[in-house]
Amino acid sequence: MNDQQHLPDNQSQEHVFHGIGASKGIAIGPAYLFVHKEIENSYDKLEPEKLEHEIEKFLEALQRSEKELEKIERVTTQKLGQAYSDLFRAQIMLLHDQVLIESIIRRIRDEKKPAQLVIDEEFDNYLEHFKKSSELLFQERAQDLVDIKNRIIRNLHNQKLQSKIPEGMIIVSTCLSPADIILFSRNNVKGFVTETGGITSHISLICKSLNIPIIVGLSNFTQKISMGTPLVINGGDGTAIAYPDEGTVRNYMDKMTEESKIEAVASKLANAPAVTKCGIRLHFYSNIDVKEEIPSIRSAGAEGVGLFRSENLFIDNTKPPRETEQTEYYREMAEALNPEPLVIRLFDIGGDKLIYSPISEPNPNLGWRGIRILIDVPEILDAQLRAILKANGSENIQILLPMISSLDEIMAIRDTLEKHVTELDKSEIRFTKPELGAMIEIPAAVEIIDEITKAVDFISIGTNDLTQYTLAVDRNNEIVQDLFDKFHPAILRQLHRIITTACSNNCRVSLCGDMGSDPLALPFLVGCGLKEFSVVSADIPQLKALARRFTVDETRELVKDCLSLPTASKIKDRLKKFQANLTVTQAEETGDK
Repeated sequence: MNDQQHLPDNQSQEHVFHGIGASKGIAIGPAYLFVHKEIENSYDKLEPEKLEHEIEKFLEALQRSEKELEKIERVTTQKLGQAYSDLFRAQIMLLHDQVLIESIIRRIRDEKKPAQLVIDEEFDNYLEHFKKSSELLFQERAQDLVDIKNRIIRNLHNQKLQSKIPEGMIIVSTCLSPADIILFSRNNVKGFVTETGGITSHISLICKSLNIPIIVGLSNFTQKISMGTPLVINGGDGTAIAYPDEGTVRNYMDKMTEESKIEAVASKLANAPAVTKCGIRLHFYSNIDVKEEIPSIRSAGAEGVGLFRSENLFIDNTKPPRETEQTEYYREMAEALNPEPLVIRLFDIGGDKLIYSPISEPNPNLGWRGIRILIDVPEILDAQLRAILKANGSENIQILLPMISSLDEIMAIRDTLEKHVTELDKSEIRFTKPELGAMIEIPAAVEIIDEITKAVDFISIGTNDLTQYTLAVDRNNEIVQDLFDKFHPAILRQLHRIITTACSNNCRVSLCGDMGSDPLALPFLVGCGLKEFSVVSADIPQLKALARRFTVDETRELVKDCLSLPTASKIKDRLKKFQANLTVTQAEETGDK
């Protein structure tokens, strides 16, 4: 806060920016602008007597790059284990690509070009090939190639790797590589902000595992602040505040203190069974986007994966992954989780997720998406179902159908699944037919919930889309964002109807939307009869701790009250009152007075 006194008056006013929260947590500290130095290419031809020296410089740069990556690999193994260190092992293997190395050497000799220019051109050719490839592995390695190219060029010019910065900083950069995150984490950085990246990028996953907050996708942020700018970042909701005033800093410090207390209590219960105060068993699973998240979900106390968003396997948002590729991917996940469940949601493409079709739709959220695309494009559905069947040797995979609105859709998928089961029965492939479930996220599905819960093995409630479609509010539209309220009476009444109907029909029911992670909603959902939740891994310890502080009878009374209330504000007031009484109990349990 004192730093603000030295800033020009026209710059020291509090400014709030919004990016994408990709790793939860709050950080308060000065900004450290990290800029990747651009090294200009020389287009002058080399003299013949300098060619061998240029080749020698290139080979030495490869060796230095390998030593750097080996060091980063060791640090990663110590911090996060083998799953993430394999990222850097893959980069080291690319440094030994003889086709690439020999091509660069040959071109330096034949074309008399400087090594940097040839490296740039050769790697860019590779990148273009990788981006166009239908192989998911190549797609994932595209960013590795960019990082390796920059590393080799930096070492070619004998420039040092920047790995040390002052402690307690918030790193702000246009883009960061996994290696940057690992190295900077040794300097006790408080958080990261990048202008690029997504919630499923490797840097986001690494930050989650390291419990370091990160905001991604905050466009042009490096142009809006300077070195040392005071910052507050919230990796949960993506808020970044530059030049925060004293009141803002105090509020966020109080939030950090409160979160620390909650996490301290919750962490003790992370791997304990989730039970209510009266002894009723609850089950918490994780929502994940990529297989690299699996090692971290167990430490959070998850009992498996309740939702794997398989559409993240799509390439360039247009090309579905090959069947063989999917089979190996699903098998690795299932074996890593065995005997715990892996619920794979079939490709939920179209709408606000992935645009599979080149067709321009006036309202894609109400158009060709989800189950509709799978039924209309059987080659996508067939490949995914066959891949899941072949991967289910561990017998723990379950299939979840997205955007169900009718029984006809369920029967169409079931018939296709049975066809592939019959075909594979004739082969020597060992497999087990998975259970089949339906996402409940459209009001039409709620209206026929009795029929649906008799037709499938389980259901999973997607509260994000259910809220959007029920309230006719686009959850990504900032203009009407305040109308998107999961505690609207219509939503709570739908949830009660869905859960009670599923229970009466002996159909397993879980909830996988954001509502499942909200402590305010947990007692209401349990009171409705819900016992299975699939949420963000980091939220599980806190939810388990909360469950131990109430009885089911108490929550049933809460449900009766909430269902009778006419507005969202009154419902939230009732839920907060219930929660406030539990907070007293927590203080008594921890001795915190």
